[in-house]
Amino acid sequence: MKIIVPMAGMGKRMRPHTLTVPKPLIPIAGKPIVQRLVEDIAKVCGEPVDEVAFIIGRFGAEVEKSLVKIAESVGATGTIVYQDEPLGTAHAILCARESLTGPLVVAFADTLFKADFTLDSSVPGTIWVQQVEDPRPFGVVKLNEAGQITEFVEKPQEFVSDLAIIGIYYFQDGEYLRRELQYLLDNDIKDKGEYQLTNALENMKNQGTVFVPGRVTEWLDCGNKDATVFTNQRYLEYLKERGEALVAESAVITNSVLLPPVYVGENAVITDSVVGPHVSLGAHANVRDSRLSNSIVQQSATVLNAVITNSMIGNFATVTGTPDDLSLGDYNQLRV
Repeated sequence: MKIIVPMAGMGKRMRPHTLTVPKPLIPIAGKPIVQRLVEDIAKVCGEPVDEVAFIIGRFGAEVEKSLVKIAESVGATGTIVYQDEPLGTAHAILCARESLTGPLVVAFADTLFKADFTLDSSVPGTIWVQQVEDPRPFGVVKLNEAGQITEFVEKPQEFVSDLAIIGIYYFQDGEYLRRELQYLLDNDIKDKGEYQLTNALENMKNQGTVFVPGRVTEWLDCGNKDATVFTNQRYLEYLKERGEALVAESAVITNSVLLPPVYVGENAVITDSVVGPHVSLGAHANVRDSRLSNSIVQQSATVLNAVITNSMIGNFATVTGTPDDLSLGDYNQLRV
């Protein structure tokens, strides 16, 4: 089994955090979004993952090393390929054409999920969906009475279905997918100016490929700051349910209270503070004389004499005396 991870977008909705770090490497409960995604897919695959192909922009050598380590953490080889132009989802996947062989999962790196099933690799294709209240911002699928997908509809303004495509797909035949993606490019078949995966899926369906929906228990978006903070909250609850240890043994906690679930990274220091619930502190973070809840504080950040909630604090950033909702990028300082 292979996992194909397109992640070449610039993450503009997540600025200032994506000015220095690609959005998929922003941490959720102490691990990058893309690492959480790859680990969760590996758990439901039901068979070993031998390769993870990351489709990226020119993020630099350090980012690429980090991605290869993520692949290795699930026992796979990490492959780096580049999408130098944002020409759509189908184009992005096709950039990894050498890896499009055999059974594979395509997973876009701005979403996480909670699931309690094992992937059925005997079907030709699975499109993972989640029921949503307002389907208009999403691609959706329609089903027949047999539970098979009959139609893909991109961002319907009139109601056709409330089953939103969450951005994770299983294909039994990677070579077949590659041919259909190439067909779109060879014939310049675009939707809204880009080559879209949904067009390839529609063509495959029209040729007789049976796609079925895969249901997840919960779909977690990481599209902007508020959504990412909420995802961190839900993921901490998920890890708590699984009984995972969330506080590093090397953390130094003095005269302070943790209100779980709270993630505390290696060598973090908490002094005279109340932290939690739903807070993630990165490695070497320093919190003193503060009250934190529902927030992400990244590596080596410092929070002093502050009351913070619903916030993201970047790597090496410093916050002093700032109340409430905040989004502060890497290396910034804010004092009030």
